[in-house]
Amino acid sequence: MNYRIDRNNLDHLFPTQKHPKEFWEALGRVIATFGFLEETLLKAIFIFIGNKLSSEELIEKEKEKLLKQLLQASSDPMHGLINKYNEVFNNHPENSKFSNFKELINLLNEAKKIRNVLCHGSWRAPNENGASRVFFINRQLYVFDTPIDLAFLTQTRQHVSELICEVKNSVTIMGWQFPGSNSHGKTLNEIFGLQHFHEEGLDK
Repeated sequence: MNYRIDRNNLDHLFPTQKHPKEFWEALGRVIATFGFLEETLLKAIFIFIGNKLSSEELIEKEKEKLLKQLLQASSDPMHGLINKYNEVFNNHPENSKFSNFKELINLLNEAKKIRNVLCHGSWRAPNENGASRVFFINRQLYVFDTPIDLAFLTQTRQHVSELICEVKNSVTIMGWQFPGSNSHGKTLNEIFGLQHFHEEGLDK
């Protein structure tokens, strides 16, 4: 005999109907915060690369080459962004101004693991305490086995928000304005000498 799922009898929120809406809202806010962290890392990469060059060195051919490199970085997953951020920071001659960078990189790499679980895991029904286990296995066969509840999601979101602030601090402590902000310091266009960045929206 052949069988098919009776879709008419499925809950209209299937397969998310067993969790309260507050849980999914909290999860969505965490994932959105991780997305903002990735954008923040990308903008920091722009700034650190730009501050190694002077406007005189940026002849037209080099401008195009640099722009392609930066746009390619914009499509990197979080792992690639962290590595690139680490590279461009450590290659900058004035990086000693931000003394806790190694700790920040360690925290970013730890947060990356949680991000992958939250973004790519499959959620099991919550237990009697409202905590849910996630089915997630990475390429190294790591199995995430920590029950996740609203408190976990809230704490994670707050932690990622703090990481965003620290990445921004690593830029502003150098005396540079962080792209998209009204902070004091040298702006992105002043750093690169490139009106093209503004036109492409990279300073937003």
